[in-house]
Amino acid sequence: MLAKSVLNPLPATFLRGGTSKGIFLNRKHLPADTSQWPPIFLGIMGSPDPEHGRQLNGMGGGVSSLSKICVVGEPSEQLRADGIDVDYTFCQVGIRDESLDYSGNCGNLSSMVGVFAIDQRMCKPRTRVSESGHRLCTVRSYNTNTGKRIDTTFPISQGRDAFHMPHLSLPQTSIAGVPGLASRIDLDFVSPGGARTGKLLPTGNPVNTTDIIHPVPMSSEFTMRMSLVDATNPTVIVSSEDLARVLNIPQTRLPAIPYGEPSTDQVLEATRQHGAKLMGLDPSAQAQPKIVILSPAAKDDVDKADIVAHALSMGVLHKAIPMTVGLCLGVAAQIPNTLAWEVVMKSRASRGDAVTPSKGGLVKIRHPGGVVEVGAEFASDGKVKTAKVVRTGRRLMKGDVWW
Repeated sequence: MLAKSVLNPLPATFLRGGTSKGIFLNRKHLPADTSQWPPIFLGIMGSPDPEHGRQLNGMGGGVSSLSKICVVGEPSEQLRADGIDVDYTFCQVGIRDESLDYSGNCGNLSSMVGVFAIDQRMCKPRTRVSESGHRLCTVRSYNTNTGKRIDTTFPISQGRDAFHMPHLSLPQTSIAGVPGLASRIDLDFVSPGGARTGKLLPTGNPVNTTDIIHPVPMSSEFTMRMSLVDATNPTVIVSSEDLARVLNIPQTRLPAIPYGEPSTDQVLEATRQHGAKLMGLDPSAQAQPKIVILSPAAKDDVDKADIVAHALSMGVLHKAIPMTVGLCLGVAAQIPNTLAWEVVMKSRASRGDAVTPSKGGLVKIRHPGGVVEVGAEFASDGKVKTAKVVRTGRRLMKGDVWW
């Protein structure tokens, strides 16, 4: 039974971060015993909704990018001594079932952890003035899911009581999938390699060619190449060319992969689960690892994209791209001979500028919602120092939520 001290309704903030929306909670308002969190989180989101999958009885929106919760709190003394301002735990809430997945992080919602922390006055902003004259704030957060540090930098303004407040409505930048201009939020994942497995390449290979048992509709076997990369979150990377071969789709139809059809979904889930096993992860966990299918960009791509990516989240084609997947691709594209690296080479060669992806360079990823640029900085020993992306965010509501 839940402790009587848990409020219902519960103080909460509803925020957009990048192309996701989620409920942000102050950890002090939740039971210290995390085993008591499930009924609260499920009630907030309106899960499970096995018949309709719409979460109409809660704050969820029936898709994975809208069924998320972040719990933010003050860090331990040890983390504070290491320069961390706040820590947070991300939860991917199941839609049709009661699953709560803590196995990975959300890159999009990570962009708003610092904003929420400042709004809640959990930490004092460290500020500087940018070249454009705007005052900027950087918040160092620690993600408990991955054990990694993430820094967010965003504009800040003077509040009425002399306390600085995040300023999110400057017309500075836009991101694919979200209309209009907003303040720029720089998101830096520090030392993102091995977020779950402890290794950037969990198998030690840039590409793994493996036979996979396809159990549905009848047991059969197919061969698939995959790059297994663990940066910000573990990701199974495959090529549309290989997927088309397995599905017997003529090359002339590419990249018209029939996403959402049972045969495609079954092959991709079998591949994802096999990749999870090779990475030493639980294949039954739906949120991690994710799977992404890559194609070279069109020769006449107006944005000169390097990669065309289609990612699945919780078994459903994502309308944009999970940001941790995008960041993982930004890292993978700079590791020679991974499938991401191969695709970038093909795209640039088709435009006549066969430029090898450079360490620290930006990679342009075209996804169903538009184009996103991601970057990664490598140390001299080959380890990833940071993975970087620009996001925007918006406060949507602050108040109380019933669970």
